[in-house]
Amino acid sequence: MTVTTSAPRRVGVSGVAVAMAGALTSGLGYLVPVLGARHLGPGDLGALATVLAIAAIAGVPGTGLQIAVAIHRARTPGAASGRIGWLTAAVCAGVVLVLTPVASALLDLPPVVSPLLAGYTGAVVVAGRWLGELQGDERFLRLAAGMAVLAVCRYGGLVAGLLIGAGLIGSVLAGTAVALLIPPILARLARSRADASGGTGIATRQVVTACSATLAMLVVSYADLLLARHLLPADASGAYAVGTVLTKGALWAPQVVTVLALPRLARGNRRALMIALGLVTGCGASLVGASALAGGLAFRLAGGADYVDLGRYAPVFAATGALYALVFVLVNAQVAAGAKWPSAPLWAAAVGLLVVTEWLAPHTFTAILWCAVGTAAVALALTAAATRRGQTSRRMSPYAR
Repeated sequence: MTVTTSAPRRVGVSGVAVAMAGALTSGLGYLVPVLGARHLGPGDLGALATVLAIAAIAGVPGTGLQIAVAIHRARTPGAASGRIGWLTAAVCAGVVLVLTPVASALLDLPPVVSPLLAGYTGAVVVAGRWLGELQGDERFLRLAAGMAVLAVCRYGGLVAGLLIGAGLIGSVLAGTAVALLIPPILARLARSRADASGGTGIATRQVVTACSATLAMLVVSYADLLLARHLLPADASGAYAVGTVLTKGALWAPQVVTVLALPRLARGNRRALMIALGLVTGCGASLVGASALAGGLAFRLAGGADYVDLGRYAPVFAATGALYALVFVLVNAQVAAGAKWPSAPLWAAAVGLLVVTEWLAPHTFTAILWCAVGTAAVALALTAAATRRGQTSRRMSPYAR
């Protein structure tokens, strides 16, 4: 009898631990723009939100790396991942450096910010190697600890900089310095005897596919924020940045479901996908309902009393995040199943959003917001259709059960 009850208990404990680590990540990520709204003017607040968006997008390959490593480790215990981890981090940091002149001119950012972001990005991306090993091995308690370390080091310096009044550049500098502590701490945490055996290395194609899918996911979900910064006046873009805090909360709140399901998805467990979709749908519906009932409070908590009047838009921001949370589950399922182009529907949705907001829709707060939620719905429909087709064509997969 003990055997039959211990497994669900372990899953429950692991789920709580990962959820707490995810909540810490979301809380600290939420705290940075909240402090920015209180310690920076509207112009610098919009710039800070843009910096965070660029860092999130540039750091997305770290999540893709984690997914690829976790899937491969679930199928091939002890698989090596060190070389591909460092290579992925170096490429991401290099891209940030190369794009420095473009980002500074187009988004009106101080030139010194981008080199700092390069170091910050490299440290965050390489963390995906060790988190993926822990996730694929289903060492979820250590994974939760690793997620907590990543969250504290990723956001701790930024929070400290804002609290002491260091301004935009000083805060980014402090954030980069603390982020450099991530690799040595996670390397020690993820160490195990299994790693010494080496196993079969991960193919570059696996990482590229996972990174492309995850990058597309984050680009399409952050594109409205970047477009708001580009198309709206400073005050309006700052207000929009506050609203996107609700979007990101709804997107990442059910992250634990996907984290726990991924190793099973990698081994072809279709039931795990249906359970994950049901749980994420329930979470999203709850958050949208709460936003509808307390939109003013949500905006007050996100940005202060100056933004309470925007509370009527809270359910729309939350719905956008809830839709993208479902997209994230389906994208992970496609990557786990070995789909060749899981990112295609997301890139199509992102291009559509750019075209509509830049050339067809009015350049207003509400127009960009409704374009964003519409794009989320389209992305979900396209990804669901691609997932359904993929499941039909892969019935005979060697990993299917």
